[in-house]
Amino acid sequence: MQVGGVRGVHFSRPHTFLSFPSSQILVNYDLFPQEFSIVVTLKVTRIASNKNEYIFSVVEQKAEESGTSEEKHQEEQWNRNKEKESENEGDWNGESKDAGQGEKDKDRGRLLLGLRFSKKRLHILFKDHTGVIERWVFRGLRLADNHWHTLVLAIEDSHARLTVDCNSPLEMAASRTFPSDLSIQGARFHIGSRGRWKGLFSGLIRQLVLVPGCDATPHVCPSSNPRLTELSVPPLLSDLTVTEKEVGINLPSYEAEVQISVGLDRVCTETLHGKLWFNPVRKGLYLCDGTSWIPMLEEHKRLDYVLEHQVLTTSSETNDVEVFQVPGMGLMAAMAHRSPTSGSAIYVWSHSGFQLYQNISTYGALAWRHFRMGKKMFLVVSNSGGGSEKEGDKEFSVIYKWSKRRKRFVRYQTLQTHCARDWEAFDINGHAYLVVANHRQGDNNHTIDSVVYTWNRGTRYFEVHQMLQTSGAYDWEFFTVGPYHFLVVANAFDGVTTHLDSVIYVWVNGSFQVFQSIKTFCATDWEMFQIGNRVFLVVANGDRLHGNGQSRYAINSTIYELDMNGQMFVRFQDIVTYSAVDWEFFSLEEEHFLVVANSFDGESYSLNSILYRWQGYEGFVPVHWLPTIGCSDWEFFTSEGESYLIYSSAKAALSKVFRLKTH
Repeated sequence: MQVGGVRGVHFSRPHTFLSFPSSQILVNYDLFPQEFSIVVTLKVTRIASNKNEYIFSVVEQKAEESGTSEEKHQEEQWNRNKEKESENEGDWNGESKDAGQGEKDKDRGRLLLGLRFSKKRLHILFKDHTGVIERWVFRGLRLADNHWHTLVLAIEDSHARLTVDCNSPLEMAASRTFPSDLSIQGARFHIGSRGRWKGLFSGLIRQLVLVPGCDATPHVCPSSNPRLTELSVPPLLSDLTVTEKEVGINLPSYEAEVQISVGLDRVCTETLHGKLWFNPVRKGLYLCDGTSWIPMLEEHKRLDYVLEHQVLTTSSETNDVEVFQVPGMGLMAAMAHRSPTSGSAIYVWSHSGFQLYQNISTYGALAWRHFRMGKKMFLVVSNSGGGSEKEGDKEFSVIYKWSKRRKRFVRYQTLQTHCARDWEAFDINGHAYLVVANHRQGDNNHTIDSVVYTWNRGTRYFEVHQMLQTSGAYDWEFFTVGPYHFLVVANAFDGVTTHLDSVIYVWVNGSFQVFQSIKTFCATDWEMFQIGNRVFLVVANGDRLHGNGQSRYAINSTIYELDMNGQMFVRFQDIVTYSAVDWEFFSLEEEHFLVVANSFDGESYSLNSILYRWQGYEGFVPVHWLPTIGCSDWEFFTSEGESYLIYSSAKAALSKVFRLKTH
């Protein structure tokens, strides 16, 4: 159904299309994640004060369900009677009481997990190890107001956080934790119900997303349209069209007269609900839903040209820049400075550009990686050795944790590494992992082990999970395609030649195994990206060198596409690059771009890095030439509706921010 130009799903009955085995969404994993988020966009006109409706549920399948239809009818009637007794709301917040024996009896072997909605409350129900249905409740909500709302519910241990329309979150702390052993083997998900007429959701749902292992709030908020912010909306519901009936326009059979206001700026209020506004600059037609303007017709933004926005003077040459969001602080950037004397710097973003915020002692820093685990936020640096971070022949990289109290990153854990070039953080089935690219041990030993670490929830530290042999490893890239998890390494040098195989690994039974080897030439970076349903990998090749021969820096870097039928990546396009060290993919509206970091052509470090645009059948074509000096990294980011690129220089004490001007 469509209301105010926005589409959602209305549930007329517990439909089989909206019920599916848990194995389809949590592949090869029989336990529901202990830490997760639910993002839901819904609209409710009204609901009775004593009525409960399910947004979704996870229900175990009983053996008795294979019985006769008469047995099923009797069981269903018994369950209806029990629901009438147990689903009346009380004035309660927190865990279920032991007196709730009705729910215990009714749901033993039945309901495993549910998100339930009533007039002013949101209930999280789950089955503990004794079979009792625990119930956490957020009270005082006013969502049944005939407006769209986006909710982000984050669960971590015994804490629950609910964010509505990107406003200040509601917090809840219970005396018991969400179970770590909630088995969903053989269970079924039901969307908009419990699989029964009783508790059927009466409103509209636009999106319903499960995000295992983390708080999804930073991926949703802040938003220019918080009531309708999108994390993952099905394509069928993303097509916003409006009929005259829906906007409240009466059309006689012989004529139609629609009033449209024209101007550069207009505030959408309840009094303008259903009215249209045309913006001549954006060339867009918008509909007011009572709170915000919904685009009906809008010209897509196209990249016009690139403007220099800021020249950032740094304390030394910079090997890498990492841009990330910190709640309460906004956009921040970590610079990996080469000099051990000045260390590395953390910057915070303002409208004028990045400003210095914090210095951190590093030792030949080569890269930063930002990652989150639940509410916790971390930065890990790749130290290449030297300074006091070296003990004898041992080198150490350091993990830093964000302190909410001090509003600083503080040292958390050190890990022994070998001229570490890169870190990659990822999550598989609710478990957090880190992998380091160990480049070399000593001056000549390049064929060594890189290490995959896993987070130990008991000790709250990372520990070794798996060793993977690499040759002068320069970069790791993790990505997921459907139910499969991949990890690809950029092998650069084995002590003799740069003509090496880089390796794609796939996750099988708790560890990474070789999936495919690809010939590369001093591979320094891999970047995975998707365009529609097509999956690509692009490698940055640095140079051709064998033995005592002469290096060639002007060589092809290659884009590979995943062949689903052949189950392998195949060559798609070659692009001439000059000692390339990084690729960055980004999208603006419906246009897709790649920018390469060209660092050296054999004579000079001052040369153009190039921005390429996706042209479909033609692949990527060059559209902008950006002058850089020893370019070492590109990062794309957005702020307040504007898009930016920042590059770091490994040969000059500066970085530059470019604003992408669109039209």
